[in-house]
Amino acid sequence: MRFYTVPTAKEARKSVVWSIWLIGLFYLFTLVLGYGAAALVGAETIKAAPGGVNSAAPLLAFHLGGPLLLGFISAVAFATILAVVAGLTITAAASFAHDIYANVLAKGKADPDTEVKVARKTVVVIGVLAIIGGIFANGQNVAFLVALAFAVAASANLPTILYSLFWRRFTTQGAIWSMYGGLGSAIILIALSPVVSGAKTSMIPGANFAIFPLSNPGIVSIPLAFFLGWLGTVLDKKLEDTTKQAEMEVRSLTGVGAEKATNH
Repeated sequence: MRFYTVPTAKEARKSVVWSIWLIGLFYLFTLVLGYGAAALVGAETIKAAPGGVNSAAPLLAFHLGGPLLLGFISAVAFATILAVVAGLTITAAASFAHDIYANVLAKGKADPDTEVKVARKTVVVIGVLAIIGGIFANGQNVAFLVALAFAVAASANLPTILYSLFWRRFTTQGAIWSMYGGLGSAIILIALSPVVSGAKTSMIPGANFAIFPLSNPGIVSIPLAFFLGWLGTVLDKKLEDTTKQAEMEVRSLTGVGAEKATNH
């Protein structure tokens, strides 16, 4: 998506760097908001408010600036939610239509019009699944759910990204083992954790099949994904094209040659 919205690879890399810094500062700022709300508004007041801990930022805004600041913060939050949901939906639908349907199911024989139709149907399916998931997650700490999403993403993507950038011997088999292993282990551990069952704040409070004691799987699933990436590579008997590896390393670290791929 970055390459589609900027003219050159250099600008794409620059926009990504800006995004990383801004997003990082934003998530650091949430700590300030949380501690500030606890100090100025009070933890008990926040817990007793509608929405519980998710009301910390709105209550802090109301405490500092009254209805005007509260309205501004609410509008920003609403706009942010719409932007995030739209971006994730477009990305998921496009990935499924182009990568899974066109290249895997249709074996490269799908035309652009068919891909668009599949993407539209995928948007509906994603919307339904998101609504169902939101119903089960009603009342959960939004910040904690975001942390879970980050843990799943890191388990599926981080080892493959780092290995691809800094390990020349890393193979396709290692990438597949790392991505599927990290993603699968993170989802399974979450399903078997107190987040889903076994606690008063669980998504299914009446059930108890939480055999994994931690609420966040990252400390287990991320190292496991790194291990699977290494294991899949060392057990892979196929030799990767060293010339292609060198080309991809130069592209990933410098952006050279990315304009051609983008135009294509």
